[in-house]
Amino acid sequence: MIYTTFSKLYDQLMDPDLYDSWQTFVEAQVPNKKAEILELACGAGQLAIALTQSGYSVVGLDLSEEMLSIADQHAQDANVSLPLLQGDMMDLEDLELPQFDAVTCFADSFCYLPDAQSVGKVFKSIHGLLRTDGRFVFDVISTYQTDDVYPGYMYNYQDDSQAFLWSTFQDEQPHSVVHELTFFVKNESNDQFEKITEDHHERTYSVETYTKLLKNAGFKNIQVSADFGTSKIDDKTTRLFFVCDK
Repeated sequence: MIYTTFSKLYDQLMDPDLYDSWQTFVEAQVPNKKAEILELACGAGQLAIALTQSGYSVVGLDLSEEMLSIADQHAQDANVSLPLLQGDMMDLEDLELPQFDAVTCFADSFCYLPDAQSVGKVFKSIHGLLRTDGRFVFDVISTYQTDDVYPGYMYNYQDDSQAFLWSTFQDEQPHSVVHELTFFVKNESNDQFEKITEDHHERTYSVETYTKLLKNAGFKNIQVSADFGTSKIDDKTTRLFFVCDK
């Protein structure tokens, strides 16, 4: 997924409590505070910064240069040294990365990959990046989220310099949605608002499919939960949390 106009607004609107919950989840699953972590799809860097401040050695990787620019500014503001890499998770094997004790990926970032084959390819690359006792921790939205919750979803936001309209519809593929984003951004040079549109596609799969892809990639001890690891999943679970070992 490439954030363009959405980058700064995403950073503004993101609930800080989510970062706290992700941090708590990671620290529970990767208790060694000296661990080296690769955070895929690190976005604006807030989680990577929090984990670094907690003692971990974190490298952030994201496809979007705009998001990495924001992450770098946040790291400077926090006086944190945070290595940031621009790259596509589909090409991890080509990036010549070192091995890590853990790899994390949140905010349903895997759901922006086009198909299950692509997800499986990334899982295999992540398996290769982990040390012998490494751990892979991530989340995805559930099929209940795509099939029952998201269709018809609408969100509006407005301030003095921009307006934002978000509408979500079911897409053609199973368990797939498209988020239609419309921005009206104020042009300071002429005091006029310019319209910009972006479409973001998400697709997810059943727990059984994710588990099969992880096993095919070589992972073991696969655990799936809800609510940041605090609850068992059921048919109304909206977000799935996976933890698995190399």
